[in-house]
Amino acid sequence: MRDLKIPGQRHPEKAHRPDNAQPKKPDWIRVKAPTSQGYKDTRNIIREHKLVTVCEEAGCPNAGECWSQGHATMMIMGEICTRGCTFCNIATGKPQTLDAFEPGRVADAVAKLGLNHVVVTSVDRDDLDDGGAEHFAQTIRAIRHRAPGTTIEVLTPDFLKCDPSALETVVAARPDVFNHNLETVPGLYPEVRPGARYFHSLRLLQRVKELDPSVFTKSGIMVGLGEGRQAVLQVMDDMRAADVDFLTIGQYLQPTPKHHAVDRFVHPDEFAAYEKAAFGKGFLMVSATPLTRSSYHAGDDFARLRDARQARLGRA
Repeated sequence: MRDLKIPGQRHPEKAHRPDNAQPKKPDWIRVKAPTSQGYKDTRNIIREHKLVTVCEEAGCPNAGECWSQGHATMMIMGEICTRGCTFCNIATGKPQTLDAFEPGRVADAVAKLGLNHVVVTSVDRDDLDDGGAEHFAQTIRAIRHRAPGTTIEVLTPDFLKCDPSALETVVAARPDVFNHNLETVPGLYPEVRPGARYFHSLRLLQRVKELDPSVFTKSGIMVGLGEGRQAVLQVMDDMRAADVDFLTIGQYLQPTPKHHAVDRFVHPDEFAAYEKAAFGKGFLMVSATPLTRSSYHAGDDFARLRDARQARLGRA
């Protein structure tokens, strides 16, 4: 099998970083290149509506599988991020002005793809007073209007440099799932997420539940960055203290030699152990596999998440 090469993949401006050798991937995280007609149809719809997807920008290994089923994660507010996280392959720099017509184009694409569930994410936009919160809200409202039967999951930035009302704007638009990824354990934040703050991100997730308890909250981390098992278990405890419903854990894959080095490839058995531990800590839904990503199988997982809540309420 050949490693998946995503068309249109970009390389961020991070030449100041030393090269880190990219180790050979084990068989359990190697995927086939996309060739199906479904993949081509999805790509054509994305191109037709002049949209950006995180699938391409971040070089997601699952793009071939997801696009073959018509599932694509929309990335709004451009393709240039104001942050420079060392794990991420999205370009860093000065973003362009927001496109006022983008929410409508996203909604039209969602309707044309016939999605039951859509994930909408974005780059960080620290250049905007509200971090892009109103643009998220407009996109949610446009999808509700154009595709009323589609459930909506947002994967947002941390709104670190914004007024607290930015988060309230997004939550008031009533997404079905609010996702914000912690990405890694707190001890690795200075080198992996230098522009972010661990406890701010935790508080963001907790605040969503305070604003609207009916919204499902979701967060994820990568492993293989150099974290220890106990640190991962502590992150689980921190998430549950913030009332996070859904946890995702996936293997970190180094995009280029300029990015943070892979410390190790975590065996599938360890992922299974993390999943068991997370369910034991009270998460409604857990996805922990080497290829797990925030939006991987998000629609199916949302259905299971909803069922799990109903089952828990029934036992209460």
